[in-house]
Amino acid sequence: MNKIDFLKDIKFTRSFIGQIVFWVIAVVLALGGFFFVRGLVTCWIITPLPGMPPSSCGTITAGNNGPVLTNDGTPVPSVEDLPPPISVPVSDLPPAWDGASRITVLIIGLDARDLDTSAPRSDTMILLTIDPLTKTAGMLSIPRDMWVNIPGFGYSRINTAYSSGEGNKLPGGGPELARRTVEQFIGVPIQYYAQVDFNTFIEFIDRIGGIDVYNDEELRLDRIGSGQDKIKLTCCGMRHLPGEAALAYARHRKGDDGDFGRARRQQKVIIAIRDKVLDPANFATLLTQADDFYNEFSAGIRTNMPFDTAVRLAVLAREIPVESIKRGAIDTSMVAFDNVILGGQDASIMKPLPDKIRVLRDEIFTSGGALSPLAAQGDPLTLAKADAARIRLLNGSFSPGLETATGNYFIGQGLGVTEIGPADRAYDRTVVVLYSPKLYTLKYFQALFGINSSTQILIRPDPSSTVDVEVRLGNDWSNSNSIP
Repeated sequence: MNKIDFLKDIKFTRSFIGQIVFWVIAVVLALGGFFFVRGLVTCWIITPLPGMPPSSCGTITAGNNGPVLTNDGTPVPSVEDLPPPISVPVSDLPPAWDGASRITVLIIGLDARDLDTSAPRSDTMILLTIDPLTKTAGMLSIPRDMWVNIPGFGYSRINTAYSSGEGNKLPGGGPELARRTVEQFIGVPIQYYAQVDFNTFIEFIDRIGGIDVYNDEELRLDRIGSGQDKIKLTCCGMRHLPGEAALAYARHRKGDDGDFGRARRQQKVIIAIRDKVLDPANFATLLTQADDFYNEFSAGIRTNMPFDTAVRLAVLAREIPVESIKRGAIDTSMVAFDNVILGGQDASIMKPLPDKIRVLRDEIFTSGGALSPLAAQGDPLTLAKADAARIRLLNGSFSPGLETATGNYFIGQGLGVTEIGPADRAYDRTVVVLYSPKLYTLKYFQALFGINSSTQILIRPDPSSTVDVEVRLGNDWSNSNSIP
């Protein structure tokens, strides 16, 4: 019997056929139920389930019931609502010090009146700089009422940079914003900052056995805290100051000289600390205790300076004689006094006179005092080159290619032309726009272009600008045939 004959002999009853149909339907329903339940559970959002939904679920919403909410009631953002990815820097620390380049540190002291606030103002700003090659150093004190541009916040007193950084929880907080502000204002790179709280300062001075300063004033010093006895300091001679007295001496600002007298006393304290630490009788012992000092005082010091760099600086400082440490403070001869409304209140400020401050800066931050013999004689081009300004040249004349020819001329003179292009319109007279305080460059252009009208100079401070100075070349420059 073949297969076909076998199949012919099979009898399909009605009940047999019904059973086949039943099982086919059951299998279909089982498979459909399985896939339905799997999809429902996989993308379930009504109650929490362990695990993560797969990407195939897509952006899950609650249908017509509104957005998906988190446990605290806030909407879960969709993919379109999420911010774009950002690159996170590996570290906020500055590059490692190479041991040969000039290094500058901003020392910050806080205002005692603000100690109970979460965003105190700075009370003291001193720049310390060391040049390892020339074995020279310098100190520059900056008054707290100096009117400066604080990056991201506009013009205000310089002592508000710290509080703005703290209050707005910026990266690096108050010390970092203060560092950036002073760096922009003075015009020198500042690698590190160090902010020491009052208690740590007192404990450190006591730990090294106090300091000795030459006092030439009759002083009654206020201790930290209300209701405490004053410290009387007589004139004139060397006076030994333990920690509490040293802090009171450094903070004292009463009298006719106010902040300027305080700057002088603070620099005396720094020199006295240097003398005590670097004394041959103390230095070797203190250096072996460096780890203990770090562990004991690190909680009261905010700094971005690595510990090993601090130790290397201490060793380097020993090689710099005290007579090679230049000292300076921005004083009344370098500012103009004014009043503004600050925080709804009348406030006294000091507006900087940049040319005079620049001279003081150059005396402290260059080994020879002036930038060069020609600079000392006031040569405009040499001073402009020392400015290292980034210059943009825009052609507003009717002479094609004038910006290129002028740019090549300036580059040949040693100036930094970084951008060229057409101006926004035609200019009969050349206009200079100043985005940052490159005043030597401005003076050079004034003389070169024969600028004798204030309408040809536009002051527009802009820390975000890609250039420091913009020159819009006019027909007066084109007609002068001044380019060699």
